[in-house]
Amino acid sequence: MRWSPRSAAFRGDWVPPDTGRWHWDADDYAKHSGAQRAWAMELVAKLGLAGTEAVLDIGCGDGAVTAELAARVPAGEVVGIDSSEDMIRKARLSFPPDRHPNLSFQLMDARSLCFEDRFEVAFSNATLHWVRDQAAVLRGTAAALKKGGRLLFQMGGRGNAADILAVLEEMIPAEPWSRFFDGFEFPYSFSSPEEYREWIGAAGLSARRIELIPKHMQQDGREALAGWVRTTWLPWTERVPPSMREAFLAEIVDRYASSHPADARGCLTVRMVRLEVEAEKP
Repeated sequence: MRWSPRSAAFRGDWVPPDTGRWHWDADDYAKHSGAQRAWAMELVAKLGLAGTEAVLDIGCGDGAVTAELAARVPAGEVVGIDSSEDMIRKARLSFPPDRHPNLSFQLMDARSLCFEDRFEVAFSNATLHWVRDQAAVLRGTAAALKKGGRLLFQMGGRGNAADILAVLEEMIPAEPWSRFFDGFEFPYSFSSPEEYREWIGAAGLSARRIELIPKHMQQDGREALAGWVRTTWLPWTERVPPSMREAFLAEIVDRYASSHPADARGCLTVRMVRLEVEAEKP
């Protein structure tokens, strides 16, 4: 998906960040990522860990899920990697090595993994749709896995968050937002199973299961929805000057709640689609 808002020069001194250089607020994210954590725990359960594996967590974020993985492999090790300095800093402070001796965190880009034949399991949840070059991720993952090792990834898939995206598509060509989105391109990789199967094969991995899974994300009211958008939809929110960001968020929430009203409990539902991938290294 790509937007083509009418050409307009940026006004004032505000210049949006370079593509991909988003500022992740780890503390704020931790408060508004309950759905991602819940989905991660469902995914962890599917691993069926024996307790001795070496596990790589790609896109570990604040480290909460990575620590859960470490607790499930007391005779193994877990390494969490993330490209956000703020996330890695929070993960290291929250889960220090003296209390979690089989757990460590490294600042690393998922496209440039620096491991060779080290892990039995590679895991990733709610991260890899941020990466356009999935082939590079899978090549690095294949190198990082031992022979017979396996991966289990879940990320946004084809059709993910379509209702939220429809709201943004309506908003950003209009005033006062259009001038901040000149040249904007869709930043995510919401892939289909067919696309991913090709990348898996090209990386020398053997696909076991690749499927799209519909999910419903429940947001406990308008503030919760705004918090989720603020902490995860950075390619849009960081294009807008800080002084106008709250107004931008408020309009997103207003438009979304108007077309997708809250239920009797005041909860707003966002339809999501996850791409879940299982593969192994022959």
